[in-house]
Amino acid sequence: MTLSFKGHTVVVTGAGGGLGKAYAHLFASRGANVVVNDLNKEAAEKVVSSITQAGGKAVANISSATDGAAVVKSAIDAFGGITILINNAGILRQVSNMSDQEWDLIQSVHLKGAFACTKAAWPYFRNQKFGRIINTASAAGLYGNMGQANYSAAKMGLVGFTKTLAREGAKYGIHAVVIAPASVAASAMTETVMPPQLLAGFKPEFIAPFVVAVTHPDGPNASGRVFELGAGFVAEIRWQRSKGVVMKPDDTFTPSAVKERWNEITSFDQVEYPENMENQSITTIYEQAKGAPPNKQAEPNVRFDGKTIIITGAGAGLGRAYALMFARLGANVIVNDVSAKGADSVVDEIKKAGGKAIAVACSVEDGDTIVKTALDAFGAVHILIANAGILRDKSFTAMSEKEWDDVMTVHLRGTYKCAKAVWPIFQKQKYGRIVTTTSSVGMFGNFGQANYSAAKAAIIGLTRTLAIEGSRYNILANVIAPIAGTAMTSTIWPEEMVRMFKASNEDNTGKVFQVLGGWASQARWQRTGGHSFPVNKPLQPEDVVSKWNIITDFDDGRATYPTSAQEALGQSNDLYSDPEDSELVAKAKKEHISGPDEFSWTDRDVILYNLGVGATEKELQWTFEGDENFGPIPTFGVIPPFITTSSLPMDWLPNFNLGRLLHGEQYLAIKNPIPNAATVITTSRFLEVLDKGKAASVRCISETKDKSTGKVLFENQQTVFIRGSGGFGGKRTGRDLGAATATNEPPKRQPDAVIEEKTLPSQAALYRLSGDRNPLHISPEFAAIGGFDTPILHGLCTLGYAGKHILKRFGSYEDIKTRFAGVVYPGETLVTEMWKEGNKVIFVTKVKERNTTVLAAAAATLHSDNNAPKPKL
Repeated sequence: MTLSFKGHTVVVTGAGGGLGKAYAHLFASRGANVVVNDLNKEAAEKVVSSITQAGGKAVANISSATDGAAVVKSAIDAFGGITILINNAGILRQVSNMSDQEWDLIQSVHLKGAFACTKAAWPYFRNQKFGRIINTASAAGLYGNMGQANYSAAKMGLVGFTKTLAREGAKYGIHAVVIAPASVAASAMTETVMPPQLLAGFKPEFIAPFVVAVTHPDGPNASGRVFELGAGFVAEIRWQRSKGVVMKPDDTFTPSAVKERWNEITSFDQVEYPENMENQSITTIYEQAKGAPPNKQAEPNVRFDGKTIIITGAGAGLGRAYALMFARLGANVIVNDVSAKGADSVVDEIKKAGGKAIAVACSVEDGDTIVKTALDAFGAVHILIANAGILRDKSFTAMSEKEWDDVMTVHLRGTYKCAKAVWPIFQKQKYGRIVTTTSSVGMFGNFGQANYSAAKAAIIGLTRTLAIEGSRYNILANVIAPIAGTAMTSTIWPEEMVRMFKASNEDNTGKVFQVLGGWASQARWQRTGGHSFPVNKPLQPEDVVSKWNIITDFDDGRATYPTSAQEALGQSNDLYSDPEDSELVAKAKKEHISGPDEFSWTDRDVILYNLGVGATEKELQWTFEGDENFGPIPTFGVIPPFITTSSLPMDWLPNFNLGRLLHGEQYLAIKNPIPNAATVITTSRFLEVLDKGKAASVRCISETKDKSTGKVLFENQQTVFIRGSGGFGGKRTGRDLGAATATNEPPKRQPDAVIEEKTLPSQAALYRLSGDRNPLHISPEFAAIGGFDTPILHGLCTLGYAGKHILKRFGSYEDIKTRFAGVVYPGETLVTEMWKEGNKVIFVTKVKERNTTVLAAAAATLHSDNNAPKPKL
């Protein structure tokens, strides 16, 4: 059955490019009316134009996603309704030393934008008893990611938000789904920070069909669930919880008692799959805890003598319990609360018991003041317990913008501000502990708490990034989900039960713990084995539906437990792991990653490279730094990763002999304009290893990023053949990697262009100064060992000549690939024959004197505008 959307109106935010554009086109092709929202008017109108020219119906909207009313109004005005909302708009502000503006902007666009658009669409969905909402999370939200504390928080916040929407919308036929796409290609937001675009599958066209499938009235019910997608791979992810331990919540329930049973708390030998925190579970734990024996204490006892602890929201409830406990264990305590009376009262309690404490009555957003007080009073800060919170419970229908903002401000922004204030202190002293506070509502959603569930889930994403960024400084960050006696819960639970509910944490990092009374457990993500769709043909929504049972099967023995974005990608349909790999190859791929290594160049190095591939003194754009068009010939991109690639070990192969290694193929993708001077960072790893019987074929991949901007400049794939190193088993035939492996057969016609150029006798001596100092190219003795009469020219130098020829005749290109089919001796004449086929130039390079082909199976993909990206001067 073909899934038709005739009669449906779909609003897609951020639809001017990338994923949003793919959604708009696919929905329109299935008969939907589409509102193309994007702040970029030109981009939005371009998408609308392409849809209408294809016979579809679409209108543009250029409002901010935070003006949800205006976005949805476009749908009502143009098409009379709205049935599907895709909250896709997003931006990145990736930085470790984050400003408040960079924090606030990300929360506004991602979280507030999703809230505003959903809020505007909600009454229409309720009235018509049908609605579909897609919210866009990311791996950074699920696992945290370096330099993305703001983004991680916002994206994980959308998970909690969605789960509450699903609960509240169920009786009205409203479904809400979360996707965490790994869409690399064509997304301005991710192309500079995600892993290389290694497969054609890493593109929006392999995400959109899933969204279309789950938003159709007859599609599978995915409401309230989370899915990871990318490179043709689709899987579901859910919380898995350790059984944990129940301890007596009396005076023996101390950090030492928790330490004693830590291995039990964190053991996943027995697990549960919670979807909420039912009252019956609370009552059961209460009864078990009440009857438990006194807790055994670990030796030596856990103490906090000399440590200064900041506790926010410590004027009552759980925060007060923290303050009293830490003071009892020797800590200096900063008691923060908006209530001066509450904070002073707790400080008095501590002092009367012989402890040390100072009150700070201010908003948790004023983290700098809180930290300054700690430094003035005690000279240091060692631990932050971010506990402050409020409730503003309302059904989503009745929830006001202010009620959303108030909860976000106190819980999420307050946690951020306090963590930011302590961070430089923790970094400098190379010690710090942060405990943040989420809740079961943040993990599972809850009716009437869309704001609270979003904020609490966002704190998980924030904390996991803090854990990643803090690891090198001995800063540990964990998040707990307590149900404890606080001002927020004291009106819900019986008084005796409330007094028992305290929480504790143990030094670990990046973990989520659920704590209730004397019970403590750890929660982690579990992901299905999922399904990998072929990436060499278009994916259709019907394909997704047909594999739904496999995609969502947690019990088929293929489930995994990813803990990082990189690990999650490695477990999916990426290009590194391969089920056909032999054990030897799989181990090598996992263990051998070269870099990150730095490489720097200046305009001097650019000129030297250009001269090395035949540029002359008359071609000033390549040899004079003062020329207005000065810049590197694009094949310069093979130079920066040379050291990193060369460092990848090959001696794990059987019978490896460096003298029997041949450079077989090279692929270079140019991701961004090449600066005339830069410092870059390159990482290399094994991409594919084939057993050719008597030889091994090893393909390595390198990613080169500009150190100052984080942008990916180059991706290189290098294939080498090692004679005599076969017979290790595993794959014999490589995968289709698009342009990197294309056969590029020349057309059966005369070339469209031919360039002939003589190399210099000193060409190899000149080219080697760009980095490849292999004596094969300069020493007759070494050349003889290799079986050559005289030193030969570098294969990559020959590629540079061909790349220059293409640039002269057809303009700039975004990638270039070749197979090295023969050798060139310095002083010989190179002849490059070129055929233009669409946006591709297929070429063959020969040596004129010997009529020998030296570059074959070669092509370059031209830039669509045929203008070279301007380098940064």
